[in-house]
Amino acid sequence: MWIIKEHKDILKIRPRLQPEVLKKYELWKSIVSRHGPNKLKEFPGFHDEKLKGKYEDERSSRLNLQFRLIYRVDTNVTTVYSLKITPHEY
Repeated sequence: MWIIKEHKDILKIRPRLQPEVLKKYELWKSIVSRHGPNKLKEFPGFHDEKLKGKYEDERSSRLNLQFRLIYRVDTNVTTVYSLKITPHEY
């Protein structure tokens, strides 16, 4: 079982997210908490990928065409840190 820790910015933006983005985020959390982030590779809709440049320690999952979830994985303690949900700006 994986632990998902949400950054405080996600808690602030959640009420303003479109319902379909929020629903996809909840699905993402369910998959990751049960099976770990490697399971996301089996779901092409998330287009999960490792980021480059200043975000090289982080990963991105697509929640819709506009919004991405940026997260970091700590495999030593099976924790996933949800850092932000942002329009595609990187």
